[in-house]
Amino acid sequence: MDLLPTPPGWDYAERLAEVRERADAACAAAGRNTGEVQLLVATKNFDADAAVAVVKAGGLLIGESTAQEIAVKADPVRAAGAHMHFIGHLQRNKANYVIDLVDCVESVATIELAERLDRVAAMRERTLDVMVQVNVSGEETKGGFALWEAADAAAQVAALEHLTVTGFMTIGANSRNEAEVRDGYSALRDLRDTVKLWGGADLARAHHLSMGMSSDLEWAIAEGATIVRVGSAIMGERTQA
Repeated sequence: MDLLPTPPGWDYAERLAEVRERADAACAAAGRNTGEVQLLVATKNFDADAAVAVVKAGGLLIGESTAQEIAVKADPVRAAGAHMHFIGHLQRNKANYVIDLVDCVESVATIELAERLDRVAAMRERTLDVMVQVNVSGEETKGGFALWEAADAAAQVAALEHLTVTGFMTIGANSRNEAEVRDGYSALRDLRDTVKLWGGADLARAHHLSMGMSSDLEWAIAEGATIVRVGSAIMGERTQA
């Protein structure tokens, strides 16, 4: 697996500061406290040294979307003082490789995956934080539960003994239309609020909304995002798939 090094002359601290400024401005415009929004840096395709450099520059939440890259980066990233989240499609047979290396799996998109994570967590004698992935746009290319089934799914996941549901994650609509994208984010916020109100003790910690990326973080923050997943705005363009 060939991973990219830090681009020549790249300044992660400067990039983080620029994105943080955007996020803080979006919070101010929405009347929100800037401390309510965390930046998750998605280091996909970049090597472990680049990920550690991001952490040393102030990126304290790192996200990866494949088990292969988690295996390479998790130990050095966590040793540098950051939390590691899994944010991509996770196959059930890879759960046992990932669970020891992450603090949270954001992309629980099926009950079967949740049950597998619960079994592995039980064997490891630990509790794992997870988020329920929701397909707010209904696009066939995106994973996650449909909006209409997500509340019941969250309750089923939360009932598993070794999983703690800390919120919901989505990938916004593939559109440049602000209203369309924000409608999906708003729907996820409404889902979270309903679940927290009626979901009982098992869902009391389901606070987070992981939504928004480099291109639309302002729209996501306006609709209540607590975590925005930022890749290219901090890491630079990925020149390989």
